[in-house]
Amino acid sequence: MQTPDTVQRALPERVFHAVCFEGIATAILAPTTAWLMGRHVMEMGGLTILLATAAMVWNIIYNMIFDRLWPATRVIRTARVRILHALGFEGGFIIIGVSIAAAYLRVSLFEAFLLEIGLILFFLPYTVVYNWVYDHLRARIIRRRYAQLQRS
Repeated sequence: MQTPDTVQRALPERVFHAVCFEGIATAILAPTTAWLMGRHVMEMGGLTILLATAAMVWNIIYNMIFDRLWPATRVIRTARVRILHALGFEGGFIIIGVSIAAAYLRVSLFEAFLLEIGLILFFLPYTVVYNWVYDHLRARIIRRRYAQLQRS
């Protein structure tokens, strides 16, 4: 029998996780990058949305692979595991993000890489914190649901 801590994530939850992750990040990054780069907020907002969409797809694929290789039933999601998780995600996304940024902003791959470095400096701690909070809130919700089922 499954316990509250071993409930696997279905595709709809993975989509919810990714959309929330990217939505919060976009709300922070669109105005911030426009200000820092001296570009129009709409231009940077468009880039942010393109990168967020690509990242959502990558996020779903990456997390499915991560959960298969290191399932929550066998690996405790410690801070170290979450940091390694974030590093793996960002490492894979560099190739995707640099290509999109260079094409969209019509800049060199080097300039796009520098932008991506800035984004990584934001996303590494953001990813760790977001996933840690998400995991803890998810566990609480599932435990509450199990408790309600047991009372019924």
